Parts: sequence; C-alpha cells; structure tokens
Amino acid sequence: MRTVTDRDALQWDKTGERPEPAGYLKVACRTYRYPDGREGDWDILKGPRTVAVVALTDDGRGVLVRQFRPGPGRVLAELSGGLVGADESVEDAAARELLEETGYKAESVTVVMQTYLASYATHERHAVLARGCRKIGEPKPDGDEFVEPITLSLPEYMAHVLGGQLTDADMGLAGLVGAGLLKQTI
Repeated sequence: MRTVTDRDALQWDKTGERPEPAGYLKVACRTYRYPDGREGDWDILKGPRTVAVVALTDDGRGVLVRQFRPGPGRVLAELSGGLVGADESVEDAAARELLEETGYKAESVTVVMQTYLASYATHERHAVLARGCRKIGEPKPDGDEFVEPITLSLPEYMAHVLGGQLTDADMGLAGLVGAGLLKQTI
C-alpha cells in the first residue's frame, strides 16, 4: 500500500525530460479545410475519459487527496479521480476512484458536468458529486499513485476549490454548484 502520512514522502524528484509523450495522452495532427477553401493543420490531444469527484461527508466535510502532480511539479490537495474504464460508467469510476484513493465510500454519486479538456482535445472530463461519504477502509491507490487523504471543513473545502490550487478546479466548481453550495449572483 502506498498511502503516505509523511508529507515530504509525497514529493517526486524529476530525473529527466524528453520531448515525446509517455503514452497517457497522444497527439495527432488533423488537417481541416476552412470555409474559405484554405487548409490548416491542428494538433489534437487525444486522451481517455476521466472523472473528478467532489466528495462530501454528512458531517460537513470535503474529502481531498494530497498527491504530487507532474504538470505543476508539486504536491497539491486534489479531488479524487482518474480514468474511466472502457466498459465502466462514469458513476462507477467515480465511486471506485474515491474508494481507491481515500478509503471513503459514497452513499450516492451524480454526474454534474461533462466537458472537454480544451478546444483541441478529445479528452472528455466528468465532474461527479459524491454525497454521504464515509470512511470504510484504507486507500488502495494504483501503482504510480502515492496519496494522503485529507478532509477539510466545508468552508475550508470550498475556499480551497475556489482558490484554484488544484488541477481540476473547474470540476470542483461544477460539484459545488451541483451540491447547491454556491449562490447565483447575476
């Protein structure tokens, strides 16, 4: 088990960098004909379906997982989540990822948003709201994951998500809206 309690043990050490991808995401070049007849090439980022989980407990806490994120190059408190299997529903993937990364099981899971990573990506991302979360065991993360599950009070959790210090802030915002925790101001 790679659950980590020593905060320094979550940090990864960069040992190299190369220009080609490792295989998680692929880049394709698509050529399009524009309405005026000209053609242009576009790099398209291809990736699998993913899920990010806004996990709330009945006693007013939000569940996060501290882990190293290679893009920003540092440890962040993140929404649990990951890949959706080819034959797996988004809801099942959300429940599985939450349990694997945090040891929490949700009473209910609801997809609150689907979006694409970017205008040049096929990578579908899903925000899922998990309610009634309760700890039923220890995390059992995948081979490349080193995690520390944490909970924050609801005000701290909302401030963290809205503060943008995580990689799925848009998914977190969608979950907070889906939970009815944000008021419409316009």
